[in-house]
Amino acid sequence: MSPVLFVTGTGTEVGKTLTTAAVAALCPEPVAVLKPGQTGLGPGEPGDADEVARLAGPLVRPVELARYPEPLAPETAARRAGLPPLAPADVAEAVAALAAEHRTVLVEGAGGLLVRYDEQGHTLADFALACRLLGLDVEFLLVAAAGLGTLNATALTAEALRQRGLPLRGVVIGSWPAAPDLATRCNLADLPTAAGAPLLGALPSGAATHTPATFRPFAAASLAAPLGGTWNATAFAAAHPA
Repeated sequence: MSPVLFVTGTGTEVGKTLTTAAVAALCPEPVAVLKPGQTGLGPGEPGDADEVARLAGPLVRPVELARYPEPLAPETAARRAGLPPLAPADVAEAVAALAAEHRTVLVEGAGGLLVRYDEQGHTLADFALACRLLGLDVEFLLVAAAGLGTLNATALTAEALRQRGLPLRGVVIGSWPAAPDLATRCNLADLPTAAGAPLLGALPSGAATHTPATFRPFAAASLAAPLGGTWNATAFAAAHPA
């Protein structure tokens, strides 16, 4: 696995945090999980990085750089709260410090890839490019919705990454429904084409209800071998024919 893996999504509420937790749970060594900008929570409330640590276990080091109370895009939330926004150089320095102490660093974005973090329009992609300037290897993992409409958002995100020269390791479906409809089943074949990258997992819905004791085997069964699991895209598609 790349030392720095950025986890982004096709939008909000697609399962980025749970996917990040699943990847972290399968890391055999201590892993740092960085949430650059947490929105929608007040002081003392557990954030996304804390949820990853809760599910993935004691080998996870959760880190949060900035918190804004309103559930908005980071730039908007920072402006409304009168708080300083995040700069790419500051995020990159934090990632580099974590990478010096951990073989793997996971960085979970807010919303989709091009959500703004400051008034200059810097995004999660800019954070990754700043990390690269410091000599860090970076890759992206894209968490996609399962159903109708996901192909366009997946293709747009993958195109934005290619234009910036940022590698996409693969796609994970962040919440696979118990009763998938036709479009959802067809997306098993179409998502890799839209992304230009392999499908590396599908997390069944309800993942947040797991306990730490049950989450690791759940993660292993939901993610493919490049992410440390046993999930097989061919077998999964055969079990959900279109």
